[in-house]
Amino acid sequence: MFKNLAIYRLTEPFTLTANELEEAIEGNRFVPCGKHEEFSLGWTPPIGETLVHACNGFMMLCLKREEKVLPASVVNEMLSDEIAKIESRDGCASTRKQKSSLKDELIFELLPRAFSHSKNTHAYIDPVGGWIIVDAASAAKAEELLSYLRKCLGSLAVTPINTTNNPVGVMTEWLISGVVPQGFVINDECELQSMEDTKTIVRCKHHNLSLPEITHHLETGKQVVKLAMTWSDRLSFVLDENLAIKRLKFLDIIQDQMADIEAEDEAARFDADFSIMSLEIARFLLLLVEVFGGEDL
Repeated sequence: MFKNLAIYRLTEPFTLTANELEEAIEGNRFVPCGKHEEFSLGWTPPIGETLVHACNGFMMLCLKREEKVLPASVVNEMLSDEIAKIESRDGCASTRKQKSSLKDELIFELLPRAFSHSKNTHAYIDPVGGWIIVDAASAAKAEELLSYLRKCLGSLAVTPINTTNNPVGVMTEWLISGVVPQGFVINDECELQSMEDTKTIVRCKHHNLSLPEITHHLETGKQVVKLAMTWSDRLSFVLDENLAIKRLKFLDIIQDQMADIEAEDEAARFDADFSIMSLEIARFLLLLVEVFGGEDL
């Protein structure tokens, strides 16, 4: 189940079938880092062997990134020692270019012995709804996956979700008035920020947001840039100023739906969970766009 939703609108119809998408990305299947590579990037199966997992018209992908771990402190310490030896031998200070070249040589020498770590970023394409959803907590991670997919396909017309009404203004009004759209509930967490050049940030967690101290911050010009909410007792999440969803949780109603489905094996369970999750998110996105005044296309 996705924990974050970076939401992107397909600005052109996505017409590839799952098989066609598989063929398009097969040449960029993940390969572990070589001895002297700092990182490796490529597609890996979400489950099983195929790179594209299709279910109910949705298509899931998984981008794997492996990086060599070279602590900067270790590199810098070895670099200092080598520079000191060279300067002592030559009797003159090293130039910036010489230091840079020496650092590159050290990294090249250390890479084969470095540990590596990897991380998977999942996403799915909803061709009917016209969305690409990336399970990424940062815009940079989401953009990395989209850029790599664009490289494989040749083009990919997407844009971050954009609504008619400014999310910051709408969330601020919700908190000031205490009135939220039907089905939504404000939880006990928010982040407020002043709109001045020197930004003041106030973070509240496990806090009654109707207390006077919160009202005072809002009255003095701070606005809501993050707000924890629940939707219809089905999803809880933190919504930010860009309409990105963080710390998404599927609540008991959804968990019970999943538990009620009997699955023969891991693949069947994955299909069931993916189907429930993607359909639930599709319903939620329609309402999310609506409460912010519709899309600004």
